[in-house]
Amino acid sequence: MSIEKIEKWDKYFLNICTSVASKSPCLSRKIGAILVRDKSIISTGYNGPPRGIPHCGHERWMKDIVLQEEAENLHPRTLDFYGSCPRQVLGYTSGTHMELCPAQHAEENVISNAARLGVSVLNSTLYMNSIIPCQKCFGTLINAGIVEIVVNNITLYDKYTQFLIDNSYIEIREFEI
Repeated sequence: MSIEKIEKWDKYFLNICTSVASKSPCLSRKIGAILVRDKSIISTGYNGPPRGIPHCGHERWMKDIVLQEEAENLHPRTLDFYGSCPRQVLGYTSGTHMELCPAQHAEENVISNAARLGVSVLNSTLYMNSIIPCQKCFGTLINAGIVEIVVNNITLYDKYTQFLIDNSYIEIREFEI
C-alpha cells in the first residue's frame, strides 16, 4: 500500500480514536482505541470503569470506602475529589497507585466490547491515540491475536513491556499523518 493511502487511513482512524476518547469519563487521560480488520472497525473502547461502576467524581467518592480511607490517612478532609483524578489529588504520579483507579484501559475495553458482542479480533490492528500499551494490556493484545498496534508515539508506558514486544509477533508503528 502506498504511503499516501496509509496516511489517509491513519488520519481517518486517528480521528475516530479521538472521537471515541471523548466519551471517556477519566479525569486524568482520555484515550480511545479501535480494532480494525480489512479497513473496517470491528470494536471501539475508551478508558473508564467497567459498566455500571461509578467513575471518579462525587458518586465514586461517596461509595468508595478504600479511597476515603486513603485520603483520610494522607490529607484529612482538605481535598476536593469531585472534579479531579483522585490519584492526582493525592499527589501520585501518572501510572502509579493504579489500584486506586477503577478504570479499565482502552485496550482492555476494546477487546471486552468485541468479546461481549461475539466479534473475533484475531488478526486485527489496534489503533489508539496514546503511546505503547502497558505490560498487562500488551499481554492481552498478544493473547487476543492482534497483529499490529498503531499509536501516536512509540514510547513505552512502562519498562516491563519491552520484553513482551521483543518476544511477540506484534508490529508497532506510529500514525503516518
